[in-house]
Formats: sequence, structure tokens, C-alpha cells
Amino acid sequence: MKTLVQTNYRFPGQTGVYHGKVRDVYTINDDILVMIATDRISAFDVVLPQGIPYKGQVLNQIAARFLDATADVVPNWKLAVPDPMVTVGRCCEPYSLEMVIRGYLTGSAWREYKAGARSLCGVPLPDGMRENQQFPIPIITPTTKAKAGHDENISKDEIIRSGIVAEAEYEQLEHYTKALFQRGTEIAAQKGLILVDTKYEFGRKDGQIYLIDEIHTPDSSRYFYSEEYSARFEKGEEQKQLSKEFVRKWLMDNGFQGKTGQQVPLMTTTFCERVTERYIELYERIVGEKFVKVDSDDLEERIRQHVLAYLEK
Repeated sequence: MKTLVQTNYRFPGQTGVYHGKVRDVYTINDDILVMIATDRISAFDVVLPQGIPYKGQVLNQIAARFLDATADVVPNWKLAVPDPMVTVGRCCEPYSLEMVIRGYLTGSAWREYKAGARSLCGVPLPDGMRENQQFPIPIITPTTKAKAGHDENISKDEIIRSGIVAEAEYEQLEHYTKALFQRGTEIAAQKGLILVDTKYEFGRKDGQIYLIDEIHTPDSSRYFYSEEYSARFEKGEEQKQLSKEFVRKWLMDNGFQGKTGQQVPLMTTTFCERVTERYIELYERIVGEKFVKVDSDDLEERIRQHVLAYLEK
């Protein structure tokens, strides 16, 4: 199975390009973004050496669905999906923050808590919590948005005090974050899933705040199976989940956490195919439809033709 791990297009009117960890973003006439979801996969802020077949298609199509399903909650950047791996949308000035919201104590938050932390991004945490325990109300734990390297946790007070975002704007970002998480939680519950935690990114255009980038995908979110949650929690067992966390755990089990001097373990074809299966499983569960694999014989040319046809309109 072929994968798309890099792009190098020159589209009409192109005024810029940014190659992120997973997405390649082309700016057209400083007004429109062409965002290509590649098959790259990252963990611990490191892009892993092998691509994951159909991952870009899964991410792009899930994100497009959720952008449409939340457009009444907050305006978003999406204008069209000319290709299964491409979204075209408004070019916004991004806030240099990721708005992370957590409904349960798990993942990196649990690792910090287990190590003794009782405050996360300025949010106090009580003693005696257990892994995967639900918070009484979801907590917001923002991070800085690093152009390179690791994102860093930051508190609301630090954000406002340092002038990263004005207080009134930050309050609006928190309001949108909570509302989006509530909508995502409701949609997930209809599919027998729990939206455990996620992140949102926002930008501004013409004085308006927009939701940008992806939303509720396995790269940005974590899901538990609701029917098994309580029994597994009571027994202290790991939760069955649909997210990228199993990739992180595989890396940690093989001695890699993105630290200096560590080598990424060998990603075999079999392992990459297993990751594909998990991504497709999440798509089918959360969307409620069979995933249709689009022909991948010449991904680059297919995307080029679809984007050109859209831009010509």
C-alpha cells in the first residue's frame, strides 16, 4: 500500500507553504489555504520514519465531518474538500495556543499526576485520583503552539499576563472549547464512545474567531469504548481506546519517548498495517459508515488534479 509522506506542489497563486508534522499547508493569494493531510504520523512531537496507509484520508474525512457538525457552535475555516486527503479553507491568523480539554485523567496528564503533580496548567488536582478517572467537570490545559520542538503547558494566568491572548479573547476561546467538547461528547456517545480528551486550534480573520485545523480525529483526540469503561475502571484495567495512544505506548515499550539520543524503533510493515486498521476502526465507529479506500496508485497526481480543478473555479 502506497503512502504520501511528502509533497512539493506549485499551485497557481501560491504565496507560501508550510510543512507541519502531519499536514502540508499551501497558501493561495494570501487568502485561501490548501491543507493536505499526509500519511505521516508523529508521536512525542517527532515525525516517525514510516507513513501509515490511508491515515491522511481517515484524518481529513473525520475532521471534515466534525467541522460540519460543529459549524453552529463556532465558525470554522473549512470551505471545501476537493480530495479525500485535502481540505480548502480560509487563511486565518492562528493563535499561538492549543486549547487542550480533558474529561478524564489519562495519557500525559496521568503520567504527570502519577509522578506527583497536583496542578496541571494552573488547574488544581485532588489527591487520590486513579488512572482514567473522570473529572467532575472537564478541565482546560492549554499548551503553547511551537513551530518546532515540543509544545509547552501554560496556565490561563500566564497566557493573559504574557499578552499571548487578551483576557476577553481567551475567555471566548475557553467558551468555544467547552461547547465543542460538549458537542463532540454527545456525538461520540451516540456511537458508543467516550470523547476522553482533545485539542482545538483557533485563528482570526477580519475580526472573527474561527476554529481551524482538524477536530476530533485520532491524532487530536482520545476515545474510550463506553460499554467497557466502568468495568475496566473498577478492575484497574487498561481502557480499550481508539486513539494514537497505542502508538505512543508501543514506542515507550521499545525505549523511545522523543528524548535526545533515543532512536525510533523499527516500524515493520505489519505494525504500520495494524495502525491503519485502528485508524479505520475509529473512522467507522465515530462516523457510522464503512470506510471506502480511495485509489492510492498515484496519490500526488490525484491530489494535484483535484486541487487544480477546485482553484480553477
